[in-house]
Amino acid sequence: MRARNVAWLKPWEATAPAERQVPLGFHAMVAALRREARSGRVLPFVVTYDRELVGQLTIGGVQYGSLRGAHIGYWVAEEFAGRGIIPTAVALATDHALATLQLHRVEISMRPENGPSRRVTEKLGFRFEGERPRYLHIDGQWRDHLVYVLLAGEVPDGVLNRWHRTQG
Repeated sequence: MRARNVAWLKPWEATAPAERQVPLGFHAMVAALRREARSGRVLPFVVTYDRELVGQLTIGGVQYGSLRGAHIGYWVAEEFAGRGIIPTAVALATDHALATLQLHRVEISMRPENGPSRRVTEKLGFRFEGERPRYLHIDGQWRDHLVYVLLAGEVPDGVLNRWHRTQG
């Protein structure tokens, strides 16, 4: 799935700033995600639609203590974009982070020109918090990112329930 969507995902993909650093292969990436998952710092999920793998979502940077926060990252295959799959996955993951993990803060950041990701966060009621200049190394350069946030208590009955109410 990833190999078929290289061109679609390239403008949004994290890259290593050091030219000599070799990107992780698939098996190394899975091993790293499993290690981080066992530590409780990352929750990696596959995204499926009609029992077919269509993308991936990660709750990452999980921190407890005084922050109690995390960030969410995701991608979806081009042929499945625009079907409400990622908003549903993000809503479920956010509800899990806030209710089950009892985090206080969930954030999503994206490049300003990534209109589809901006629409996901806005339709789910994430609040625009600001811009982080040259925040992440993406597609070969340090790129600005917009940050959207949702705090515990802002959606008492859950993000998925609220989104479903606004759809109908």
